Amino acid sequence: MNKGKLLGIDHGIKRIGIAVCDGLRLSVRELTVIRRRSRHEDFARINAIAQEEGVVGIVVGLPVNFDAPPDQQTQADTVRLWVDRLLDTTELPVILWNEQFSSEDAKALARQKRRKPTDPIDDLAARVILQSYIDSLHDGLVNDNVPPAAHD
Repeated sequence: MNKGKLLGIDHGIKRIGIAVCDGLRLSVRELTVIRRRSRHEDFARINAIAQEEGVVGIVVGLPVNFDAPPDQQTQADTVRLWVDRLLDTTELPVILWNEQFSSEDAKALARQKRRKPTDPIDDLAARVILQSYIDSLHDGLVNDNVPPAAHD
């Protein structure tokens, strides 16, 4: 399995949650919540964090809704469009990952951490999404298509 840090993103209309895993892809920690401003500012902040953390790839949660009619615009469509635009600003590979149930898991994690009910949990949702992805990598359920870091 390739090594190198990955950035996890929980895309939201008002906020973007950010998490990162360690270089061995064993553990994940939440980093920050970005309050949405403009696409340009949001992408600049994400790319700055990616550079600061030395990540080799980005995992973005995809809110899959299997019950949506085929002709209906979904939140997943919005995230796919956002990722297409993100890809114009970075050379890092971006992986879309099913984020089903991440919000519920993030709420439980927030309670564990004794966060106030009014505090944002987007960073925790990003942590849950990224942890799910790296767990699937370790379990052999998904192929690792993120190249290793140049120094590995």
